[in-house]
Amino acid sequence: MSDVDSRSPIAFVIMQIGDPHLDQMHDTAVVPAARACGLDPKRVDKHNEGELLKSEIVRFIREADIIVADLTNERPNCYLEVGYAMGLDKFRNLILTARADHAPDDDSDARVHFDLAGYDVLFWDPNDIDGFRQRLERKIKNRQNLLSTVGTGGPVFDDQWLNPHKMEAQNGLNLAVLAASMEVSYSPLSNLAKSQTELLNAVHASQIQTFGWPIGVVLDQVPSLRPMARADCIVANVPSSDNLPNRYDYWVLRENGDFYTLLSLFEDTVSKQKIFITTRFARVTEAFLHCAGLYKQLGLGSLDRISMRVRHSGLKGRVLESSPAFPGLSLPRRCLSENDVSTQIEVSIQEIEEDVVRLVEQICRQLFVVFDFAEIPHSTFEHHVNEFRSGKIPR
Repeated sequence: MSDVDSRSPIAFVIMQIGDPHLDQMHDTAVVPAARACGLDPKRVDKHNEGELLKSEIVRFIREADIIVADLTNERPNCYLEVGYAMGLDKFRNLILTARADHAPDDDSDARVHFDLAGYDVLFWDPNDIDGFRQRLERKIKNRQNLLSTVGTGGPVFDDQWLNPHKMEAQNGLNLAVLAASMEVSYSPLSNLAKSQTELLNAVHASQIQTFGWPIGVVLDQVPSLRPMARADCIVANVPSSDNLPNRYDYWVLRENGDFYTLLSLFEDTVSKQKIFITTRFARVTEAFLHCAGLYKQLGLGSLDRISMRVRHSGLKGRVLESSPAFPGLSLPRRCLSENDVSTQIEVSIQEIEEDVVRLVEQICRQLFVVFDFAEIPHSTFEHHVNEFRSGKIPR
């Protein structure tokens, strides 16, 4: 057993060594943030045991519970060590940081390199080191919460209950003569037991009205479209009609908190052969914000965790389109083979509230890549997700 194994959980710090300004940031922000989370911070120049440095770095990366990698000043060894950690599939353990002038949209030449610019990076201001310490501490705690549930099985979506609702929703989509949809499922880890009235009140309060009909739409003014109470859930089925052409919505919320919705694609109200980047930004952002709002209404706390699954179907043959707001993107791109893209993650309400840009990017990148490797810059995600959060309609 190594000496590291017999000690407290460790946070290994990757950064340029020998820069007095970075050393100060390390000592006043990274070290106290790690210790506040119960971690023993290690840096190879301070804690090596006389072995070859390369061997010690490899050992620390392999055994670290959390890895804080600062990319300031573009040191090749730091990028190499980050790549090694990713090669070990330690994405959940890895937290990237950099000085604020390294942001992708900054005018400075010192930017985070292209191959990592799309990842979530925690930027720090030399004039606000204490603010950075607090944000880093929250980030570490979020990762610890995530890591504590990995491998535990978490909540499994109850397909025996869910499949009949999926069939009912798919039949409604077929009757609307629509072939594409977005499906979103949530399942909380915490045990809930709510009445149908409590469920309806929570759905009412968690609607987000920014973009068209909200996820979990409640149409009280139309008796035939109101949510209906069933033995263990409430259900809304909103079919296509002359007044509502080329659209269909279905959602269900169970007494234990399980939620499922199928939405026809907004794009089909304009063209059945397209996917719009801004629309997908809006809908995926809305899904995360709706998830957080719904479970807060149902009484969950900020650290309670939820399994979330987002599935887009009917993609084959469609074209991903851009707009003048996206200069330099080589679009449109066509989806030639995949018909469905599904992503499942586990997340807390606090993570959604603090890190929604990264979460939206995680879902959308997996969707966009099937359109002939379409790449969207991180700054574009950040801009449009924050615009939606502020209540602005995507353009």
